[in-house]
Amino acid sequence: VANRLEQEFGSMRISIGGCIRHVLESQPDSILAQKMQEYILEGGTVPDVLAVDALALMLLNTSCTTRGYVLDGFPNTEAQVTLLHNRGIIPVKMIELQINDLEIIKRASRDRAELDQSTRLHNSDKITAVKCASYNENIAALRKWYTENHQNWVMLDGNASKWQLWKNVVAEATGSVVQIQNYIERISAGNAAKLANLCISPSDFRKRLGCYKEYCPVSLNLRDELVDCSDDLLQFAVEFRSKYYKTSSQKDMELFLDDPEKFVPPLAPKQLPPIPLLPRQLTHSQVKQRFPKRTELNGYCPVSYLDGKLRYEALVEGNPELVVEYREKLYACSTERHLNKFMRSPEKYCNLRLPQKLPPKKQPMDIINLPMLGYLEQRASTSIIKALTSVGCFKPKFPFLSVKKSALFYVACHLKAYNSRSSNYTRQKYVAKLKQFEENCKLITYLGTNMTMRYPEPQNRPIGFNDKMETFLNLE
Repeated sequence: VANRLEQEFGSMRISIGGCIRHVLESQPDSILAQKMQEYILEGGTVPDVLAVDALALMLLNTSCTTRGYVLDGFPNTEAQVTLLHNRGIIPVKMIELQINDLEIIKRASRDRAELDQSTRLHNSDKITAVKCASYNENIAALRKWYTENHQNWVMLDGNASKWQLWKNVVAEATGSVVQIQNYIERISAGNAAKLANLCISPSDFRKRLGCYKEYCPVSLNLRDELVDCSDDLLQFAVEFRSKYYKTSSQKDMELFLDDPEKFVPPLAPKQLPPIPLLPRQLTHSQVKQRFPKRTELNGYCPVSYLDGKLRYEALVEGNPELVVEYREKLYACSTERHLNKFMRSPEKYCNLRLPQKLPPKKQPMDIINLPMLGYLEQRASTSIIKALTSVGCFKPKFPFLSVKKSALFYVACHLKAYNSRSSNYTRQKYVAKLKQFEENCKLITYLGTNMTMRYPEPQNRPIGFNDKMETFLNLE
């Protein structure tokens, strides 16, 4: 693929090995060449730092700066990515050809058979497998880094035909070039331009944020909604007058591109409120830190109440995990959807008043303090009380299960075993299961009592010890 890109489009194909050879051959007296020569003469490999220096030197070539280049097979590790980033070397597209290891080894064997065997190369199946293992170990971190920081990672199916693969690569490459050309043309003409797939990192984006920060200016000025786009990538990001903005959707981005003056100062009708006055979702620990401050509306969800046309039936208690702070007041929402609605239009929901009559608060009822088990009929409450009494007396602890799960399983079996409405067969079945469960629970006490610090010979062990130990281990 790299060779064909060089042939078809004139882009210069570059490999790290080629960069090192270029420095050694064209500049043998340079400090860089001498440092690399020291490692090579000792039989070692050139360090990544020097290899990247050689690459940076190669990229100064006129062919690279005018026709572009294709960097083949590099980087392979996070350390190499860091070195490239520090040097300001950011590829427009990173294309990963996805092929399974078995297919790679097959292709390597076929290529090896076609090569001139007079020169011994390090290309055996074992070495190829080692390379594949190293690649699989590092590729996920590289893929994540370039996806999060530059959104330029593309995965293509390497098992496709060479014609289909070439078509996909050309589509990605030409698409990037077209995007760059459109960006330059629009910015040069004083218009707004898209920023997607231009390799802009999140940190660089934040340095040039406009007055709306990471909120959508179109949503704020057209619909009076605060739409936070901080969790999105740069898919709908735009640039206007050297400032960056984020929009919430494709439609909003097109509106901004058509008439950016309408959505930025001084013609924009609405400005973003100061940061302290913006709504902010709080975690449970942050809510506790604001004690004794209490949630507004007695903890009822303002969105449910207003969207329910201020009716009595629309008073729904808010979730303590979904709390928003707005203008130094706390509001609890009942669902994630209501939370998002409040975050978008806080002014719409923050000045509500509750009616005089409120629904009774739901209070948790302690099962121990009830005269009988809830409002169940006497027969059911008696069965449950007996099961709870039995589990309290026996205190089951099943091997490899927690105390809570052991108790729940015991209560379930007890209710099944002594359910008068069940068939005789079902009751006997669960009585036997309950008895077996109790015997297995006793294994822990038995083994703990008879287990010694030193290894006892089989003839010195208690009768039945081996069987019970085997049963215990099988329960895992």
